[in-house]
Amino acid sequence: MKTICFFNSTEAWGGGEKWHLDASTHLHALGYPVLVIAHIKGELYNRVLNSGIQCIGTRVTNLSFLNFLKIRSIEKILERTNVGTIVMNLSRDLKLAGLASKWAGIERIIYRRGSAIPIKNSWLNRYYFNHIVSEILANSHATKKTVLAHNPHLFPEDKIHVIYNGINIDSFLGKATQTRYQREDADELVLSNLGRLEFQKNQKFLIDLAVELKRRKLKFKMVIGGEGRLREALLSRAKKLHVEQQIVLAGFIENPKDLICSGDIFVLSSLWEGFGYVLAEAALCEKPIIAFDCSSNPEVVIDGITGFLTAVDDIKAFADKVQYLAEHPKQREEMGQRGFAFARENFDNEIIQKEIVNYLVHGR
Repeated sequence: MKTICFFNSTEAWGGGEKWHLDASTHLHALGYPVLVIAHIKGELYNRVLNSGIQCIGTRVTNLSFLNFLKIRSIEKILERTNVGTIVMNLSRDLKLAGLASKWAGIERIIYRRGSAIPIKNSWLNRYYFNHIVSEILANSHATKKTVLAHNPHLFPEDKIHVIYNGINIDSFLGKATQTRYQREDADELVLSNLGRLEFQKNQKFLIDLAVELKRRKLKFKMVIGGEGRLREALLSRAKKLHVEQQIVLAGFIENPKDLICSGDIFVLSSLWEGFGYVLAEAALCEKPIIAFDCSSNPEVVIDGITGFLTAVDDIKAFADKVQYLAEHPKQREEMGQRGFAFARENFDNEIIQKEIVNYLVHGR
């Protein structure tokens, strides 16, 4: 069998890198030939390096696809390692490694799309999706939909396959939990949120939500986990709007359970998600969820059953749902239980990895 190559040049660690690590590790354990090409100083490279998986370090910039020698060097690596299938996550990787793969005569050139943002209808994208990419692997139906949002003829829809991100549920549940927030009063409602402090995650909305909940005289804390460029701006906004006593910025969270299990309700204010890992993790912690009815959220949260979905940035509707759950603890418990069952059935990594093997190895 020919080698399956995972190409990811991101130096940082995130959902895409975790997917590449999990998929390559699983395929390797089953005895399939696997190659990982990753940023030589990146976290993915470091984690794969001592795993027994064949791993090659590289560096890629947004303009690497214009470097003929760089393309040729990747082409030679792919030929030397007998690659028959390649999976790439980033646009810049597609431009470089996709072209090198085409030159190397690789049959399956797969672009894995992990973000529910429409692909630009540029001449360069039209060229790559018409002449280079053989298949697209999306992490949600919402992500699949955005591929063709700006151009319905960009790529054949029947060649866009959906496989959700998987969670190692037993490992996740087996981790010890350390409380990241100690409630001040027994009747204090704790809302938890976890994500990078960046525009996409939209924690500014949560500050404004706190203003509305305070106006309604709810006794609550909003505990926000994560770090990012907007930390100081969020603190400044909380002070300006006089809700700094209700807001806790908990910083970087190593184990998501530590934060999620410290709260009563998990709230997500993201403007888009390719696949909401943290929503599935909140469900596994048996917490009811309130999020926006956008991107892939309805695929992870069943509105009215495992949580609530509201219109994007609708403060009143969101606050109404928080107040309802605050006043109905039994409903919180039941939603959490139903969310756990739904996540276990649909996002178990063992099931997902079987789908990935079927897709990458058997082509179905």
